[in-house]
Amino acid sequence: MNWKLAARAAKMNPSVLREILKVTERPGIISLAGGLPSPKTFPIQAFADACAEVLHNDGQAALQYAASEGYAPLRQAVADMLPWNVDPAQVLITTGSQQGLDLVAKVLIDPGSKVLVETPTYLGALQAFGPMEPNPMSVASDEDGVIVEDLVAKAKDARFVYLLPNFQNPTGRTMTEERRAAVSAAAAEAGLPIIEDNPYGELWFDEAPPLPLTARNPEGCIYLGSFSKVLAPGLRLGFLVAPKAIYPKLLQAKQAVDLHTPIFTQRMVSAVMKDGFLDRHVPTIRALYKRQRDAMIAALTREMAGLDVKFNAPKGGMFLWARLPEGIDTVKLLPKAVERNVAFVPGAPFYAGLGDPRTLRLSFVTASVEEIDTAIAALALTLREELALLGEHKLAPASV
Repeated sequence: MNWKLAARAAKMNPSVLREILKVTERPGIISLAGGLPSPKTFPIQAFADACAEVLHNDGQAALQYAASEGYAPLRQAVADMLPWNVDPAQVLITTGSQQGLDLVAKVLIDPGSKVLVETPTYLGALQAFGPMEPNPMSVASDEDGVIVEDLVAKAKDARFVYLLPNFQNPTGRTMTEERRAAVSAAAAEAGLPIIEDNPYGELWFDEAPPLPLTARNPEGCIYLGSFSKVLAPGLRLGFLVAPKAIYPKLLQAKQAVDLHTPIFTQRMVSAVMKDGFLDRHVPTIRALYKRQRDAMIAALTREMAGLDVKFNAPKGGMFLWARLPEGIDTVKLLPKAVERNVAFVPGAPFYAGLGDPRTLRLSFVTASVEEIDTAIAALALTLREELALLGEHKLAPASV
């Protein structure tokens, strides 16, 4: 057969992260790579009870086709938990927040459209946008998020800017209140829509992050959220909140993809969430992740001493960002680390443009404190050996 692929198929590339995760399935590997929530946080008994309740109370409806917009009580619950006035009619339940990115791409991007992203940005967003053939452009960023002056300079004719203000993937950084106010005002003045992705916002350690960007200008933003990090990723349940002007097209795009997100899952989550369950459950996740973040920072401080390794201390979320010494390429370092039974994610794929080869992302939420200590020690040993090799190459005489 002569299969002729659509031009957009060439833009569909394998996820670098997913390929790395295959390596971590090897026995004995301590993975600091994948953004997988800790299974210890999954409320299994709560779901067992909710499953029985849903099937007993209205099993036929729970197993039937349903409205594309989502289960009405769950849409209401989402609207109620957000910190600004949200009409449930603006809430669209999605099959994971990744689907929300796909819907945004289909509705807002034409081939060649300029799309602005942080430096670096979420790899999954770049992958979702890619088949629509945009022209992604990085906006200069620092530890507080995108730099407003560069955002304004690049805003002309851009379809939107994609931002993760809270505990960003991959860097773990959080946009300050001052920066949020400036970004929101600048985007509104430029007529630049904001796609605000917030899967990690509830995973704060000491204090809640500032008010979302969407709360400051709801008509200029699409807000994406997820139940993966506060309940369980296997649910594949997320949501978006969109202005009424754009909502119908996002709904039509979803109808073409999957008709609706599984209604049984939606009803189960709605049952689990009643009576303030998340208010009791999420603090246990925060406490666990904070202990593991502290363990990783302590291990990096101890094991990387004298190696000129820079890393941050995220105030929440699941990730820590590090930059290794000049001359190190973390893509090449990874297989050597795997030989010592530790895995991480190289940082370069997270850039829309030319990436920094010295960077890497570490996840601290799945490994235990003991495993974190072991893994960071192994990573430091791998780095020391690589630096020694680089030193030998520098000293070696040039070939004739």
